[in-house]
Amino acid sequence: MQYIRANPEEYLFLNRDADQAVMQVAESAIREVVGKNKMDFVLNEGRAQVAAKAQELMQVILDRYKTGISISQVTMQNAQPPEQVQAAFDDVNKANQDRERQKNEGQAYANDVVPKARGTAARLTQEAEGYRQRVIANAEGEASRFRQIVAEYSKAPGVMRERLYLDMMQQVLTNSSKIVVDQKAGNNLLYLPLDKLMQLNGAGSAGDVGKPAVPEIPMPVPGAAEATPRSRDAFRNRDREAR
Repeated sequence: MQYIRANPEEYLFLNRDADQAVMQVAESAIREVVGKNKMDFVLNEGRAQVAAKAQELMQVILDRYKTGISISQVTMQNAQPPEQVQAAFDDVNKANQDRERQKNEGQAYANDVVPKARGTAARLTQEAEGYRQRVIANAEGEASRFRQIVAEYSKAPGVMRERLYLDMMQQVLTNSSKIVVDQKAGNNLLYLPLDKLMQLNGAGSAGDVGKPAVPEIPMPVPGAAEATPRSRDAFRNRDREAR
């Protein structure tokens, strides 16, 4: 605390010990101001306000006592809680610091997660909109195609039925293995595995080296089993004549 002697007459003749009076007034003013505020406010952010309020109150009391002293400046250099509660105040300060740290960490996490979530939401919205447009376009195309088929069907029902049947069979048989068996020649079965033949042709056209080729499947030739005993006797006669 800093003060000046504003009125020397009052300072010398109206008070026995003006300096001691200033000390006591200062302690009384500080106690009153601190008692009207919370301890956290006094220890942390309220030091300047406490000093200003104490200076104002001290000046009022000194003028009432006619000490002739004017307070020029009051500064709170240090503020500590009582020793009996020092540990509790340290715990409170640590808890406040942890709270501020967690708040900052939470805010940083929110600043990182919220933009990503918004971006993901925007992307999903755009994908959903694209899917909706695609489905609508496909539905409109199928409806237009159906209307055209109906118009052509009304002109030639028989031809359109045959065409629809062939198209459907082509779609069904495209992704399935196909084997043709002919039983009209009696016991001579014509076994034609079309999928194996297509693989063989594909391997030959690609020119793969080192890969095992698909084994050829023997096909019985119609009429091979029609050899008669007469033909066998003719072969035997020829063999005898050669001897």
